[in-house]
Amino acid sequence: MQKLADGLHKFQTDVCRGYQDLFQHLARGQRPEALFITCSDSRINPNLITQTQPGDIFIVRNVGNIVPPYGASNGSEAAAIEFAVAHLGIKHIIVCGHTHCGAMRGLLDLNGLDELPAVKSWLQHAELTRRLVQENYSHIEGENRLTITVEENVLAQIENLRTHPTIRARLARGELSLYAWVFKIETGQVFQFEHSSGQFAPICEAAPPSALPETTVYRRAV
Repeated sequence: MQKLADGLHKFQTDVCRGYQDLFQHLARGQRPEALFITCSDSRINPNLITQTQPGDIFIVRNVGNIVPPYGASNGSEAAAIEFAVAHLGIKHIIVCGHTHCGAMRGLLDLNGLDELPAVKSWLQHAELTRRLVQENYSHIEGENRLTITVEENVLAQIENLRTHPTIRARLARGELSLYAWVFKIETGQVFQFEHSSGQFAPICEAAPPSALPETTVYRRAV
């Protein structure tokens, strides 16, 4: 806790002064550009990854960056999505998974989660991911299997997003774009799913973020 307390003191005495104008502006309301749905993992920092400021992105975090299908959960995800899209007018939604994800590792071995019943129950919302991997990637093992699970899970959550009424309505009008990203912790790279190739590729200056079309985006089994 001392590290957190020291950081808070530094923020209040040094950093905050340089943000006074921004904070005064944000006190009057927020107009974020994108909704960023990602994992609760402490190694993921959406503002650091995207180099954004307070007020730029609306963030939803949970174990495994999961978006339950509409009506399937009493959690806050549906409320946050509805608020971001219908009230704030957000036009871009990013689902961002990450390498070495403990939630996805647990999804591959649900029997090992008996001592974590709440986690095991939550991961039921990722059953589509588990079945996709089990039925299409049985020949892949180890860390490669985990990476594929992370990628397939991001795509599965994109499909779940499309079950939400506010999402479907705006997609139909061409007023909303969806993006599937994976953050590689060990290198800092971010990969996006490219529908044309059916694969994840690095986002760079030559290949800026590209939105997904309004079609199913599951990868072809390899």
